[in-house]
Amino acid sequence: MRADLVSTLPIDTFRKVPWGQVEVPKPPVLVEPGGSQVDIVEWMYSTQSDLDSLGNTVGLITEKDGVGKPRRIDLVAREDYRITSVRGAVEYWIQGKKRDSEDVWHERQFTSSGMVVGMSPVAYAALSLQQYESAQEFAAAWFGGGLVPTAHLKYGEAKVPPAESEAIKARFMVAIENGEPFVTGKDWEYKPIDAAAAQATFIETMRFTDIEIGRFFGVPGDLFDAAVEGSSITYANITQRNLQFLVHNLGPAITRRERALSKLLPQPRFVKFNSDALLRMDPETVSTMLGQQVKDRLVAPSEARELLNRAPYTPEQIDEFKTLFPTEFKEIPAGAQRGDAR
Repeated sequence: MRADLVSTLPIDTFRKVPWGQVEVPKPPVLVEPGGSQVDIVEWMYSTQSDLDSLGNTVGLITEKDGVGKPRRIDLVAREDYRITSVRGAVEYWIQGKKRDSEDVWHERQFTSSGMVVGMSPVAYAALSLQQYESAQEFAAAWFGGGLVPTAHLKYGEAKVPPAESEAIKARFMVAIENGEPFVTGKDWEYKPIDAAAAQATFIETMRFTDIEIGRFFGVPGDLFDAAVEGSSITYANITQRNLQFLVHNLGPAITRRERALSKLLPQPRFVKFNSDALLRMDPETVSTMLGQQVKDRLVAPSEARELLNRAPYTPEQIDEFKTLFPTEFKEIPAGAQRGDAR
């Protein structure tokens, strides 16, 4: 749901000026960020889906414009990249090759102090629910070294000799915390763990309800048809409900994405999502709102008509209004646009 909504919000670009802001054309990276085969809607859906499931989204910058800003960003599948932090230095490995951080696009959410990667909503919940500080510290080290718990270690024999177990465990923990491969002999088997399976195991173990899981992902239960006691959403209050969802749940994610995408533009330009698209109202409410805004001189009639996908008034239409409602029209001052006066 979050990826659906965020990816379909219109994206506008503006430039700061002394009296406010003016809209400017969008660069190619905000139109077809993945080339002609991947437009901005698909790209935004994929990145938001990764952020909400893994806490990170990573892309390889394959083209830059004349000022050194990304022109094309090819997203990388979650199984094809690894992020490590060794003594504070962040390293990106994509398809087995170490990449310069200047050539990598990395967004994250659900972060924790001292961590270079974000966490999935479920991993963040697991960290928050820990009762012991030592467990939280270990989780921070674990996720700081790699994106997810990275490996399962299995010994081929029935028993591990006691004299060797501590040394083996120490070597394994150092490798995991540094996000490095653990090299062993033929009797050892090293397997990547599927992050989704690990999260599913945690959810099953804790016996969370669908409402609690929705809360982890920032989606209230009544919005995905979960049974919520005492909830009654009707068409009379659906706009207010969407506004509440935008402010309390989706708004912070939108703000983070606006700030991240603004880095694709030269200053003082910035990105702004048109979140009004989420608050689509019924025709009666739209008519009342626009009519009041015209009456209060907040927008001109031509601007209100543009929002309704209508052309400005023609001279013939204005003359017709004058004939039908003569007392509501005054003489138009010289130099004024006829379509903007009533």
